[in-house]
Amino acid sequence: MKVDSFIINVNSEQPERLIKFYADVVGLPRNPDMGEGALMAGQTPFMIDGHSGLKGAAKEPQRALFDFFVDDLAAEQKRLEGLGVTFIRTAGREHWGGVISTFVDPDGNYAQLIEYKHEHPHP
Repeated sequence: MKVDSFIINVNSEQPERLIKFYADVVGLPRNPDMGEGALMAGQTPFMIDGHSGLKGAAKEPQRALFDFFVDDLAAEQKRLEGLGVTFIRTAGREHWGGVISTFVDPDGNYAQLIEYKHEHPHP
C-alpha cells in the first residue's frame, strides 16, 4: 500500500471539550483550513469530531495511544500538571532508550509524552 498522508481521527461524545483540551491545555496548534476540530501534532493532522455511537469515557484506553514526541519531557509534564492534567505514569524508561509519561484526556483516552534521544556511537 502506498500511503500519501495520515490523519488521526478521534471521536468523542463531547468533541468541543476534547478540542479545547488538546488545543488549549496540551498546546496542539489549530488548523482552521481543515476544519473546526483540526489540530496538528507535528506534521500529522489530529482531528477531533463527534460520533453518535459514543457514550461516556473510553472503555479500553490502552487500545490506542496518542504518542507525542517532545524534546523535554520533564518540562512538558510539569507544564501540563500545572494545568491540572493527570499523569498515570511518570518518566518510565523503556528498554529501547525512550522515556514515557502517560496522561489521561477528558474522554479517558491515554496520551503519552515520549522523549527519545538517539545517540550515535562515536568511532
